[in-house]
Amino acid sequence: MLEIKKYGEKVLRERAQEIKDINGEVVELARAMVETMYDAPGIGLAAPQVGYSLRLITVDLTVGEDPSKLFILVNPVIQEKEGQDLDEEACLSVPGISEMVERPFRVLVKGYDLEGKEREIEAEGLLARVFCHEVDHLDGVLFIDRLTPLKRRLALKKLRKQLSRV
Repeated sequence: MLEIKKYGEKVLRERAQEIKDINGEVVELARAMVETMYDAPGIGLAAPQVGYSLRLITVDLTVGEDPSKLFILVNPVIQEKEGQDLDEEACLSVPGISEMVERPFRVLVKGYDLEGKEREIEAEGLLARVFCHEVDHLDGVLFIDRLTPLKRRLALKKLRKQLSRV
């Protein structure tokens, strides 16, 4: 199991590096990320959230219930965005905070699987939201950055209070 980095950790605010070679280390990291995501439990995880500044994400809305629904993407890019969707979001790296965040309703995501094959995934609704959330992590952006200034201030105040108790 990997340690999930929390708000305030530098790695969460850096733009993650492209993965040039999908080698054994990357495959092993991806597998550890999947285990960590399921254990949390969560439906998405980005490598920076476990301390690796690499462009790698794992997504599974079923939290392990349906292995065919697991997505592992190397160097993912949101190619197209369409529509709007307002829904509640939370994050394993921002514990105890959930807020309404606007995201595209539909996205087209491109990336590579662990065999190096290019993948194109059309996603709608919650799946689109999770892909956007995880790709944001790769760019050093947290969901709280997408809130209005007032909501962000209130969320950060609550978060700091929680983290100071730990």
